[in-house]
Amino acid sequence: MKIDQQGYTLIELMIVVAIIGILSVIALPAYQAYTIRTQVAEGLNVSASLKKSVATYVINRGVFPPDNTSAGLLSPAQYTGKFVESVAVDSNTIAIIYGNDANAKINGQVLKLTAVHNDGSISWDCIGGAIATSYLPSSCR
Repeated sequence: MKIDQQGYTLIELMIVVAIIGILSVIALPAYQAYTIRTQVAEGLNVSASLKKSVATYVINRGVFPPDNTSAGLLSPAQYTGKFVESVAVDSNTIAIIYGNDANAKINGQVLKLTAVHNDGSISWDCIGGAIATSYLPSSCR
């Protein structure tokens, strides 16, 4: 009477474990970069209302506001998020400072949005400073 093999051999199980280990080594760094990029993107979302206020100020007065108060905004510390510590206006620059629960690779770093006045319209450029390019959203690369 012949008995059929039941279950997997030790070698087969070790191969499966090795494959899972290799996949996790590849996937974890990619996932970490993705999560940091989403944290940086939160700063762009928090700053959206500030960009509108700065643009309105420029259109009405012809110059950039010197600070948040002049632009009719709250203090920088009032613009926060889960990963954003504050957002400040300084003339044609909006500085987004990361903190709170932000990843250590961007915690304390500043993303600057620089406004350029183009004959009635405002365009914004990103300057990542010490934030690695791989962590910046595609609109800032």
